[in-house]
Amino acid sequence: MERVTPDDIRKIMAECPTEDDVVDVYILGANRFINRVFATPPSLDEETLFELERWFTAHMIAVSRVRTTTEEKVGDATIKFAGKFGEQLSSTPYGQMVIQLDTTGKIASVSGKRAASIFAVTSFEQS
Repeated sequence: MERVTPDDIRKIMAECPTEDDVVDVYILGANRFINRVFATPPSLDEETLFELERWFTAHMIAVSRVRTTTEEKVGDATIKFAGKFGEQLSSTPYGQMVIQLDTTGKIASVSGKRAASIFAVTSFEQS
């Protein structure tokens, strides 16, 4: 069962769609992702999972519907936005909040970072 409602998302996201059924699609996806990531220990308390689901939903909306601008220019007027944005969760302020709220580091580990592998070579001699 989803932890958040469209109104919960609108409280943190000004550019949230106004139609509940549109927001519900993103909430469902975020809920399934959060539930899958935290299905095994270490897990987090329900209040933190609520916040992770809310901020992850906002991130999903932002990356698919809102274009993040780093600079706007109209005539002689220029606006540059503060903040440093990268890829994946770091690409929106909402995703950056998800990273901060997840004290286990589980979301960052499944969101684009790959585990390193080490292979041992037993011998360089040919048989």
